[in-house]
Amino acid sequence: MHLQTLINLVPFYLLFTSTVSAQKTNEILDAQTDRFINQILMDWKSPGGLAIAYVKKDAQGNWVNIETKGYGRATASGKNVTEKTLFNMASNSKLFTVMATGLLIHNETITPRFNWDSKVSAVVPEFNVTDPVTSAEARFIDLLSHRTGYPRHEFAYQYNDTVDTVLQKMRYWRQSYEFRDVWQYNNNMYTLMGSLPPKLLGGMPFARYVKDNIFVPLGLNSTTYSYQIADATGNRADGMSRQNWDLYSGDVFAGTPAATKWWSGTAGGEDGNVLAASGGVISNAVDIATWMQTLLLEGRHPKTNQTVIPADVIHRAATAVIPQSFRPEFPEVSLISYGAAQTQITYRNHLIIEHPGFVRGFQSQISRLPNDGVGVAVLTNDNEYGKLISQLVKYYIMDRSLGLDPIDWSTRLMAQKTTPPPKATPRPVNASLPSVNFTMLAGKYNNAGYGTFELCYTDNPSPPATATCNTLVQSLATVLPGAVRPNIPTLVGAIDSPWFSHIRVEHFNSDLFNVSYLISTAQNNTNQPFWTYNDRSTSDNGATAEVEAVNGHIGLGMAGMWFGLWEPNVPPATPKPQGSTVRARAEVYWDKLDLQI
Repeated sequence: MHLQTLINLVPFYLLFTSTVSAQKTNEILDAQTDRFINQILMDWKSPGGLAIAYVKKDAQGNWVNIETKGYGRATASGKNVTEKTLFNMASNSKLFTVMATGLLIHNETITPRFNWDSKVSAVVPEFNVTDPVTSAEARFIDLLSHRTGYPRHEFAYQYNDTVDTVLQKMRYWRQSYEFRDVWQYNNNMYTLMGSLPPKLLGGMPFARYVKDNIFVPLGLNSTTYSYQIADATGNRADGMSRQNWDLYSGDVFAGTPAATKWWSGTAGGEDGNVLAASGGVISNAVDIATWMQTLLLEGRHPKTNQTVIPADVIHRAATAVIPQSFRPEFPEVSLISYGAAQTQITYRNHLIIEHPGFVRGFQSQISRLPNDGVGVAVLTNDNEYGKLISQLVKYYIMDRSLGLDPIDWSTRLMAQKTTPPPKATPRPVNASLPSVNFTMLAGKYNNAGYGTFELCYTDNPSPPATATCNTLVQSLATVLPGAVRPNIPTLVGAIDSPWFSHIRVEHFNSDLFNVSYLISTAQNNTNQPFWTYNDRSTSDNGATAEVEAVNGHIGLGMAGMWFGLWEPNVPPATPKPQGSTVRARAEVYWDKLDLQI
């Protein structure tokens, strides 16, 4: 079905479950909120749904509200969201990593002893990056507050990587700012933090350490790092996307509901995988309500009052370290300061400590107002607009909880998206050929910080392509429908990345190519078993490759990769390097391995 006709699906958006307990005074997730959220899902033509957790304690410390509820669609097959629906928590996983680090800091039996301000290299000697100052001086708090000077480098790691192999790759990544100059998000530094439990506790996997010391003691019985466990419950949500999403059709919210590929991987079980520490937690509204209560109680169990996480660990995570923003987006909010997987911001003169999380298909927003005793969490599986939907629902709940006049956040945030991004510049009609012919560009490329991959030319290669490329090219029409556009010389490579399954390199002019990161996504459709996710060929995604042929060597310099799939050409994106050579201008430079000229 097409989302332009979702007006016919009003019953689908009705709420499906509600759990309200404690000494309730004024219910927040009531019929009024139900009407509001149902309308939001309709207005934004959401292919998915959302779950809400809301908690509040009074001045005497009594919990007067503990509410959870689900709305909308959980899966492509039509299951509804309930308070038990399991979502990928994305970067809200990071706070569990910070809390685990704090527990290790408090563990007096481990060696070496360390604290937030200990040098990373003293505990993790494998930490050795391209900038000698960062290598020598970085403290754990620098990694946790994203001020190492290193950009995302999201595409460096693959599903088969381990924490150890990521640490090896870090040695070759290019730095984009000086150490401690700016806030610059980097998942890989949290991946490094996942090395601490096995290193300090005789090989204990990070994910099991978090389960044994946080999930189990708090009774977060549905929360896990294991895809298999989550899937076996029957409550796992699909990340839902808008297939055939056309930003230039006149309706930027329309599309056909389709499930996205699960981001955090299906391997690893309860030991976790390379993504665990940065974004691997899977949870639901019920458990997140307990988690918010624990945070508001400064680490104490909300039922037993026993300390599970020391209060100073909660405080340290929330303590501002570096500015994240330099200009408020709206008059009701302040600048944002970042601590350790927690931000500080004020909203209508109320302090909020919070963090967002986004991966393909999922958005989570977990916020608490410590001075008001309030916690609000919104978990969504709307891929394209979940971030904005979770924000406007969060503010709606806060306004009601605090007794403030409502603000029409939906209209404000919709206005940000009604104007589509700039269209891609059309390829010149008489485009000049590159300095190396297309068949010679096909082959294996290597970057020590990113690994090796093979590019395959899609148009009658001569000499014959490798067996791997022959198989790939023959399957493209099925596994990546529409990805190869007519009359544009194109190379495609398969990469087992959490962020994309294939890289597409399309010729633009001379030695310049456009780069796209595509995801072959399986679906339950015999006529079209796969669909192509993230094909942004109509818009300028800012990712390019330049060919270099010097002294018998072929190289590809790529830029627009540092910011991952996060709108790389939109401020405050990390600026691309400048220079007089392809290598100098490249964020990532690939050396061709198997054929020289």
